[in-house]
Amino acid sequence: MHGIAGNTSKIFFATAAEPPSRTVLLLLVLMTGLAPVSLYMLVPALPVLATAFGRDISIAQMTVSLYMVGLAVSQILMGPLSDRYGRRPILLGGIALMVVASVCCIFAESLPQLIAARFFQALGGAGGMVIARAIIRDLYPRERVGAMISLVVAALMIGQLLSPLAGGLLQTTLGWRAIFYASTIGAVLILIGIALALPETRRRADPATESGFVRDARTLLASRAFVGYMLCQVLASSLIFVFAGAGPYVVVTQMGRSTIEYGAWFATSGAAYLVGNLCCVRFAPHHTLDRLIWFGLVLQIAGAVLNVIWGFAGLNQVPSWLFITHMLIMFANAFVMSNSAAGALSVRPSAAGTASGAMGFLQMGFGSLCSQFGAYLGGHFATPLPLNIALLVLSAACATSMMFLVPRNNTVATEALIEQAEEEETGLL
Repeated sequence: MHGIAGNTSKIFFATAAEPPSRTVLLLLVLMTGLAPVSLYMLVPALPVLATAFGRDISIAQMTVSLYMVGLAVSQILMGPLSDRYGRRPILLGGIALMVVASVCCIFAESLPQLIAARFFQALGGAGGMVIARAIIRDLYPRERVGAMISLVVAALMIGQLLSPLAGGLLQTTLGWRAIFYASTIGAVLILIGIALALPETRRRADPATESGFVRDARTLLASRAFVGYMLCQVLASSLIFVFAGAGPYVVVTQMGRSTIEYGAWFATSGAAYLVGNLCCVRFAPHHTLDRLIWFGLVLQIAGAVLNVIWGFAGLNQVPSWLFITHMLIMFANAFVMSNSAAGALSVRPSAAGTASGAMGFLQMGFGSLCSQFGAYLGGHFATPLPLNIALLVLSAACATSMMFLVPRNNTVATEALIEQAEEEETGLL
């Protein structure tokens, strides 16, 4: 048995790609962050857009809401396409679409035109998000995927924290169209970088067939391990959406604090998530994916339980009690999200794009519903306790998906190695 495991391990590392250069790692960060940064840069300018076009702020908000729809739709399309046609051509096509859409945003003469251009901007740019995860799975063995996703996310978090500030500065000094000039320039530079420096990483040796997507989707959905990892990742991300939706109402309305104070406290959650990703990078080489996930789950549930206790005790009527324990939740959430995503991508490595797209689609779709639910909890109750209970339920659901769906005998890694060996043999035949 040990000999078989040793042979499959040799097969895996023999087929794994050489360690990517720093240029490739930088491109992975940039292509992952292109669409989210473009989203957050425009948020500070929404009131100005409403005034400039003489429309209600709710209409201007559609430049954000439909952008998020574009992100969700793109991921379910781009992932499978990258499995079939390769990572590079789909990436180049997606980023090129974003360049064209960004130019259309610059010259939009009405708000409906801008909203439509924003949708296509997201449709193209989100390809970088979904395909970057698939490329990481192409380049690294299973046990390193979580760490590399964490590294990319940690770098991305810095950009996301700074992008609203950058958008506000651009709008104030040069006008709101300057935001789209910046998006266009950034997309063009990333497009050139992909064309010149990013190799094709797709592992599939045999030509894709017409039924490739259907076959891959059926295989993935038939795997308890994939469903378990995917649900764990999606439910973990929903904690972020629920809290983000409820946070302004809890802090500003319930606690009577200023929006500036809310922004400062909310930044602590982002900082904790960033630190969690960096720690995940540090610990990943010494622990298995499942161990890191369970470490995060235990801490996540502990933080959620503490928040509920504070709620029943009436202590979390001030931001410090609420956010200090939420920082623990977000620190743990980084371990859960990155490593459960790595587990889902590793169930069928040749369908990493399809797996990444399915996760991204569900994450954005379910996340938008959770954000609305969070806003309801924050706006219709007088205390944060209902929010705290919701976070505890979601944390428990994450653990449940891992406990009852993901096998405990590490068969996921073995199945992935066997599949790679079979594909290599097919290529030789």
